[in-house]
Amino acid sequence: MLRRDLTRPDVWAPNAEQVEVVVDGRARPMRRSKRPGWWEPVEPLAVGARYAYSVDGGAPLPDPRALSQPEGVHGPSEVVDPSILQRDTTWRGLDVRGRVLYELHVGTFTEEGTLDAAITKLAHLAELGVDAVELMPVATFPGERGWGYDGVGQYAVHHAYGGPAALARFVDAAHSRGIAVLLDVVYNHFGPEGSYVGQFGPYFTDHHQTPWGDAVNMDDDGSDEVRAFLIGAVRQWLVDFQLDGLRLDAVHAIADDSEPHFLAELADVVDAMADEVGRPLTLIAESDLNQPAMVSPVGSVPGARGMDAQWADDVHHALHSFLTGETQGYYVDFGSAQTLAKALTRVFVHDGGHSTFRDRPWGAPIDPHSDLYDGHSFVVFLQNHDQVGNRAVGDRIGHTIAPALQAAGAALYLLGPFTPMLFMGEEWATASPFPYFSHLGPELGPKVTEGRAREFAHMGWDAATPDPQDEATVRSAVLDWAARENGDHDRMLDWYRTLIALRRRDPDLRDPRLSNASVAVVDDDSVVMRRGGFSVAVTRSPSGARFNLAGEIVAAWDEPRVTASSLVLDGPGVVVTKA
Repeated sequence: MLRRDLTRPDVWAPNAEQVEVVVDGRARPMRRSKRPGWWEPVEPLAVGARYAYSVDGGAPLPDPRALSQPEGVHGPSEVVDPSILQRDTTWRGLDVRGRVLYELHVGTFTEEGTLDAAITKLAHLAELGVDAVELMPVATFPGERGWGYDGVGQYAVHHAYGGPAALARFVDAAHSRGIAVLLDVVYNHFGPEGSYVGQFGPYFTDHHQTPWGDAVNMDDDGSDEVRAFLIGAVRQWLVDFQLDGLRLDAVHAIADDSEPHFLAELADVVDAMADEVGRPLTLIAESDLNQPAMVSPVGSVPGARGMDAQWADDVHHALHSFLTGETQGYYVDFGSAQTLAKALTRVFVHDGGHSTFRDRPWGAPIDPHSDLYDGHSFVVFLQNHDQVGNRAVGDRIGHTIAPALQAAGAALYLLGPFTPMLFMGEEWATASPFPYFSHLGPELGPKVTEGRAREFAHMGWDAATPDPQDEATVRSAVLDWAARENGDHDRMLDWYRTLIALRRRDPDLRDPRLSNASVAVVDDDSVVMRRGGFSVAVTRSPSGARFNLAGEIVAAWDEPRVTASSLVLDGPGVVVTKA
């Protein structure tokens, strides 16, 4: 299915008078392509050759569409053997909406920090009941270690993870176990180090400004080719590498005043790709806008973006604040049982009313009876890389609250009407933190270290902020797989298995209709979520709570006392019943 010849890498450089390809240190001429602004090599390059481009006699630059950067973002590109993308497979795909997702960071998921090592843990995920893995970005980024959101090679697979061949092996191994693979991609900005695309053409525009400077050019002169560049990367991941979907980072920061909006165009293009390959392909947005139009089909309502799903941060905030008692920062409007009830049934807490943190009205309401979207259109979680890693020390929720409260939060989101997503190690309440880390050069690295320390000192954080550049910081985040078999870790793992098995087994718990979910507030510390014949009763109260519930107890943490008319939890915990 590969549409381009990897041994004849062409490049878009519309303003160049001359482009040369430097192969293993020797310059060769390139010629103008039939496509305006494009240049192509005169002769094919050998598989494994290292190459770069010189524009108008300038220093050699890596290929913006290279699949491999074995020497990092500043080094030459590598010609990849096309056969790694020509695999026979019986995989027919998976609609991941409503399925159990699992977010992981390749570099800290295992001690080795590679895609091949991650393959060895797929049996654990299959046994847990995970339907789809969501990989944090693998597109090439500076240094050996990092989160990947400062990527600059949109087509290349990070060399420290094993490169493109390792990604192909991981996808095939996951599919062989019935697990779909999603990939996190970043199209709202390029990283500040090693981003050479602007020396080839107008990849950026000062027509819009973003927190990272000039915006990616979606609507200015030359934007057609920039959009095609990004859509080409999407095609590579979904068609050539045979991934099952993408999570699009911070789409609210994609500046585009044109029609169709880039997201709407992408939605239509990916629908066509799904028809071409004959399997479902899913687009999941991270959006801060709280607008149901994000997950409405293109053309259905004004501003519809056509995403299949989006992350629902308000549900996380409601869960986290209710369980931990934290109400500072962006948690300021959260924390009550009433707010939790709204989030679990209407997704957006900020749905047109005033947001204290933003100091303005925010969002629009969800229609629980809509035929444009449903509960499965919203990805919910108790933890993810942002909500853990953007804390000063990267502490997990299990570092703050008792296991009974984590168990309660897990039951609410795993048995709710949404698409649930675990963050790696959550299932056994790992003690490993997930602090922010990077591996930038001597110019930017110290600035990141200073800026992060200053940010959290300003917020009044007492603990010392780990240095993102220190290798010890990333080492602290590596999962301790042996710990999952010990004590409370083993009990938590069994709890997650039980909840996921319940969800898989019973159609009431896979019902996507928001209108069929209700939450009753019992008191300031206790709620009951009902779905079909199931009731999930939760209390955070140290003195427990009494629930008027009927039916069979199918799961509990801790075991309730049963009276003639009610179930009693003597402390924080959760009980799940089925009528």
